[in-house]
Amino acid sequence: MEVVWSLKQAKKMATSLLLSPLILLLLVTCLAPTASAATTTTTIKRQPGFLYTRTRGRCTPQFWSSRREAWPRMVPQTSTVLNVFGSRAFERYRSEMTLLESTGVNEGGNVYDKLLTQASAALLNSYARKGFPYSAWEVKTLMIQGLVSEDAAARLTERFSIANDACN
Repeated sequence: MEVVWSLKQAKKMATSLLLSPLILLLLVTCLAPTASAATTTTTIKRQPGFLYTRTRGRCTPQFWSSRREAWPRMVPQTSTVLNVFGSRAFERYRSEMTLLESTGVNEGGNVYDKLLTQASAALLNSYARKGFPYSAWEVKTLMIQGLVSEDAAARLTERFSIANDACN
């Protein structure tokens, strides 16, 4: 009787040892596509959309226009573009436009609107973020220089945009 019992146990053990690799193989083949899909989705670069652009870094014009953080005391939200950037800005923008409005200007407009949006964010970052690559004085001076031509405005907009996006 004991020999029969041992023989039964041996058959069960052999069957279970045979099933274990089959089950493992089945699990690996089923989970492998989802694991590779998960790694693929994390490496895909997301295209900016409405929600994505509104939640970008802490230094972008979108961030400052959202009022999620207190503005630097040196530049209140009610400061006008004319008072902050001087008389050259008066030639291009409304005299009563505030700095808060300038951070929310639609960037789809002309090159000068884009420059104002990025320069306003850069100015706020120069006061609020240690280590920002431009001082407030530099931002104001460069803004005046950028208003000379569309080409200068486009180049400066790109420089401010890079600095604003890289800032934390």
